[in-house]
Amino acid sequence: MTGPFDLTGRTAMVTGASRGIGFAMAVALAEAGADIIGASASMDPSGSAVQDAVSAAGRRFRGHRVDFADGDAVSRFADHAVAEGPVDILVNNAGTIERAPAAEHPLASFERVLQINLTSQFVLSQIVGRRMLENGRGRIIFTASLLSFQGGITVPGYTAAKSGVAGLVRALSNEWAGHGVTVNAIAPGYIATDNTQALQDDENRSRAILERIPAGRWGQAEDLGGATVFLASDAAQYVTGAILPVDGGWLGR
Repeated sequence: MTGPFDLTGRTAMVTGASRGIGFAMAVALAEAGADIIGASASMDPSGSAVQDAVSAAGRRFRGHRVDFADGDAVSRFADHAVAEGPVDILVNNAGTIERAPAAEHPLASFERVLQINLTSQFVLSQIVGRRMLENGRGRIIFTASLLSFQGGITVPGYTAAKSGVAGLVRALSNEWAGHGVTVNAIAPGYIATDNTQALQDDENRSRAILERIPAGRWGQAEDLGGATVFLASDAAQYVTGAILPVDGGWLGR
């Protein structure tokens, strides 16, 4: 592969890479030429499905099991990763969701979701971003959400975190864009993953969602691959501070 989308010789760190959207992002980046550092709370450091897929694309893979609810563990992981060599692309995708009406939503659930979906992503961006700034180039991509724009139902912690991600993208971009480091986000629409299984299983909610999506279908994790490669590549060198919806037209309604 050659051209502005060629990632040969670069290393991408992808969190939440063991399944779903993170898995698809890691594979897409590998197929574009990048070596992959994959991390998730359930990652098998060797022999995982994502490692097999990355290896099948002809790229190197390093796997790490990291509890993103543990801030100290995230810091140790980031320090170790940058000590091993440059991280050219950081994909902040690890996340979780906990559902309960706001009036009864446990504070512990709210705090856990913010820690995993926002605070740990800032910690990773800060540690990896420092090295990117030293090198004068880098790509940071967050997984935002439709709930970076909307309020959602029964997910106050998730909405607060994803709204925070949108603000963090802009804040980091303002500071780092002039130093060769772009910071953007992808906002997936309703993607058929474990996180949305409860919605898929709810006949009324699923029907209402499909009726709102102009594309007429739930998204697949692989639908995020092209946007990820674009934002990681030289083709996007003048794109920063942006949140790119990949939502089948949901936000256009």
